[in-house]
Amino acid sequence: MPATSANDIFQEGFALHKQRRAAEAVAHYDEALRLDPRHLDATYLRGMALFELGHIEAAADALRAALALKPGYAPAHNGMGLVLYRFGQPVSALESYDAAVRNDPTFAATYVNRALVLRDLGRLEDSLADLDKAVALQPNNVNAHGNRGSVLTELKQPAAAVASLTRALELNPAFPFLPGIRLLNKMYICDWRDFDRELADLLAKVARGEPVTPTWPLIALSDAAAPQRTAAESWTAMKCPENPVLGAPARYPQHTRLKIGYYSADFHRHATAYLMAELFERHDRAKFEVIAFSFGPRTDDDMQQRIMAACDQFIDVTAHSDREIAALSREVKIDIAVDLKGFSVGNRVGIFAHRAAAVQVAYLGYPCTMGASYIDYLIADEVIIPEASRRFYTEKVVTLPNSYQVNDRQRKVADVEFPRAELNLPGEGFIFCCFNSTYKITPALFDVWMRILKAVDGSVLWLLDDNTTAVANLRREAQQRGVDATRLIFAPRMAPEDHLARQRAADLFLDTLPCNAHTTASDALWVGLPVLTCPGESFTSRVAASLVMAMDLPELVAPDLSAYETLAVTLAKDPARLEALRQKLIRNRATSPLFDTDLFARNLEAAYFEMLA
Repeated sequence: MPATSANDIFQEGFALHKQRRAAEAVAHYDEALRLDPRHLDATYLRGMALFELGHIEAAADALRAALALKPGYAPAHNGMGLVLYRFGQPVSALESYDAAVRNDPTFAATYVNRALVLRDLGRLEDSLADLDKAVALQPNNVNAHGNRGSVLTELKQPAAAVASLTRALELNPAFPFLPGIRLLNKMYICDWRDFDRELADLLAKVARGEPVTPTWPLIALSDAAAPQRTAAESWTAMKCPENPVLGAPARYPQHTRLKIGYYSADFHRHATAYLMAELFERHDRAKFEVIAFSFGPRTDDDMQQRIMAACDQFIDVTAHSDREIAALSREVKIDIAVDLKGFSVGNRVGIFAHRAAAVQVAYLGYPCTMGASYIDYLIADEVIIPEASRRFYTEKVVTLPNSYQVNDRQRKVADVEFPRAELNLPGEGFIFCCFNSTYKITPALFDVWMRILKAVDGSVLWLLDDNTTAVANLRREAQQRGVDATRLIFAPRMAPEDHLARQRAADLFLDTLPCNAHTTASDALWVGLPVLTCPGESFTSRVAASLVMAMDLPELVAPDLSAYETLAVTLAKDPARLEALRQKLIRNRATSPLFDTDLFARNLEAAYFEMLA
């Protein structure tokens, strides 16, 4: 180091730091501080370089030293926020970011960092507001635009999300994972421009190992299981690798009752709760203790109250860090930790990365492999994951008898018969329906649907009114395929019990591919509405087939989309055949394993014992 002054040595270190040569930068900062122990910039940047090297404790010490030199130094408060966030202390990190903003309201990076914490704490609107401030301060801040797009995705504002994600990719075409998230948001609004090209490009890059998409867009866009595993492993490695800070969890001496922990943000009026509620009530309390760890909203709605009453313990861990929740799980001595979220919106995968229990299981909320070494088992069935497909899953596959999906026999259906006119349906004609979310409608499937409508005179297609942009785009797409747009009827959202009741006005549910109806399919079957499905290769593309087969209705499982199209038209033109299927469905509902929650509970409990054997 030929330079002689502390500042000269600091500048050399700073140059190395900008070149991402953090270890060499630290050596220069150390020398600068030997000559001038009160050099603020060297103290602060030494902390940041140590942070980048993964030396978190040392980074924290350096940043505290910087704050001792200048208590109102915003960059050091921001750096402490990063350190505390890495330590799994989001609330403390938030306090550091707040201090940074108070001392320098123009420091855009702090708003971006604080937004990530607010997002993790479920404060999505506040997170968006911070990202808006960051963009206002730095219009070309790529991280602000990218994170803004992700938050808008969670806020279910897909059109705005597409705009933010597009801008981020214009600024940095290699921004990790954004292309897949952008394409999924385009699917929410049924913007299919360049869909085939974008999907092919996405799959090609995934095959090359490029981090272009998380798994969850792929499970909606393609039924190819191999790229789903590749994308899952890439996402997990970069975003939520195993964290050994708590050490290996204990395997406890067998309790009188096995302690099963269920972890979710959805213990309220949500699709997962609608399926799971009766399971919590039906677990054999002589053998199992059921403990819910809730990191979602406290709604106090009827479903949340029911689940709270059904569990031996209901623990609100919303304000706890992932590390703290994992540690609490160990204190409670959870034998098996069941993740009901996976990588779906609102997940806390970090709990499982810290190892909440010696045995960790993925179930229901995320129909795909997680590509994570710390998820030991994935619950499925023989239809969902045939033996030949197990290679696409990093978890050990637990095959339940019948269907993997639990159901609630107490699901309420409103005692009302909606007249067609009240539902905006025509007085005469065949009613095809699909109440899946719009992101599941691909252009290839829509082609099939439009040919079906053309083949069945007077028929209409009844869809969910998911968002106004999607409605307009679907109507335009129908017209481009030679179908009068008025033959698409859109159903507004309504209370679950009313939505179940109105489905009785439909004649045949047309499933989607590659991402099937899941809870939506069991809803239809519960009210006696036949579901026509076509399975693919991936988990998400085989769920409806699993449900229909569990109802002993193989007649409604088509081997490919051509057969699906033919069968839909045939059933619409043969009322007697369709009515026979409907009556078979209604009869089977009373005896089918799909709606036998006691049987499901016993099968799942047997699987739990096997996991611990």
